[in-house]
Amino acid sequence: MDKYELITILGPTASGKTGLACQLAYKLDTEIISGDSRQVYRSMDLGTGKDLGDYTVNGKQIPYHLIDICDAGDKYNIYEYQHDFHSVFDRLKGRSLLPILCGGSGLYIESVLRGYSLVNVPENKELREMYKNHTLAELTAILGSYKALHNKTDIDTAQRAIRAIEIEEYKKTHPLESNEFPPINSLNIGIDIDRDLRRRKITNRLRTRLDEGMVDEVKSLLHKGILPEDLIYYGLEYKYLTLYILGKLSYDEMFSQLEIAIHQFAKRQMTWFRGMEKRGLKIFWIDYNTPDDEKVGQVIELLGR
Repeated sequence: MDKYELITILGPTASGKTGLACQLAYKLDTEIISGDSRQVYRSMDLGTGKDLGDYTVNGKQIPYHLIDICDAGDKYNIYEYQHDFHSVFDRLKGRSLLPILCGGSGLYIESVLRGYSLVNVPENKELREMYKNHTLAELTAILGSYKALHNKTDIDTAQRAIRAIEIEEYKKTHPLESNEFPPINSLNIGIDIDRDLRRRKITNRLRTRLDEGMVDEVKSLLHKGILPEDLIYYGLEYKYLTLYILGKLSYDEMFSQLEIAIHQFAKRQMTWFRGMEKRGLKIFWIDYNTPDDEKVGQVIELLGR
């Protein structure tokens, strides 16, 4: 087998991916490429779990890429991500580095590892106007007439469902082109965390981030003129905190519904990663409870095989 071109650290939310990636980057004197679909947005820090403090290891700042690259309110997509990833990846390889891809957005990660062929689907204003008053249930049924609904994030909100319909409608008359990027030979490391422990960590982390000012972060975004529906589009923290700030949920309702949504999201992440394995991507799973230095040692050992 050819030598690895990339190390990928993946796992569900609250599994300690960033910390491991930073420790490993310090050890290998390399840089990190984010594999998170929401950390690309500026001023969305607590809600997306950027954990930027982790990027300082023993006084050294670990360089990172594809974090804070566009404004909150934008609609960044997987097509843009794939191109931005390869721009960074090629630069780092040109410097003889072994980059580390770290994140929990399975589709983004798999798109670059497998070299998915993607198209940049433009906005269809007529379609959006036609569906703007449909309920989420109605939009889900319409999307289901195009394809099997494996990716549940497509139907988290009405806006996302309309976008997914827009993409499927575009694909009917614009066949996919041949792959623009080749697959990448990556050493894929998954963080294996017990479900009950994961649930406790998610709940505790949610409380901590609320205490650290996550509500104020969302209020600040709204005060900057970002539309509520644009924040709701991002799902999870931004959806439920926006609804709370607008008075549509009480604090307790917001916390309870958001906690459940994050647990469900983590479960979907694991389902996606297991699906990646079934589709032929080898993932080496490392126990979350293993001390960090031993985790790093295990990755180094796998690199040398």
